[in-house]
Amino acid sequence: MDEFSSYSSIMLKKVYIGSKNPVKIECTRHGFEEVFSNNSRMEFIGKSVSSGVGDQPMTDEDTLLGAENRARNLKVKFPGGNFFVGIEGGIQKIGDEMEAFAWVVILGERRAGKARTSTFQLPPRIVDLINQGMELGHADDMVFKRNNSKQGNGAVGILTNNVIDRVEYYRHAIILALIPFINKELYQMNNG
Repeated sequence: MDEFSSYSSIMLKKVYIGSKNPVKIECTRHGFEEVFSNNSRMEFIGKSVSSGVGDQPMTDEDTLLGAENRARNLKVKFPGGNFFVGIEGGIQKIGDEMEAFAWVVILGERRAGKARTSTFQLPPRIVDLINQGMELGHADDMVFKRNNSKQGNGAVGILTNNVIDRVEYYRHAIILALIPFINKELYQMNNG
């Protein structure tokens, strides 16, 4: 049996998210509920776990590793769960510019999926602060005179005038990371 072949409206499925950030919990809930809309018995639980990377991952590889580590650490700490979601935001230099993005990794009992969000260019003032060692969320707060924007609309919300907020931004990656769970006949089983 895998994550959804035994899914029924009677059985509660626990979805652990590797963060207590309400944005990450909410985007996970939205993504799962959209994909599995006829299965409403899911509990979404945010837990702080280590990413094993710096507070501000500076490469695509470190960002993916952070998401993988969060999902794996959840699976070890909460073996009674059904899904383990790691979300890690990162940045990467491209020439003199810097782009922001996030990776999502979802582990199940016998399956794993991953997806990356789209990217967007950061403004030079924020890039300067990051280059001085500041985390993106703190740089956003300083430049835009906000408080704890990473638990709100984040850089993507601020820069798009809330056309895309962080929940919406991550939601698509959650759905894309669920592809191996939706199309299990097309994806080989693994030990996730």
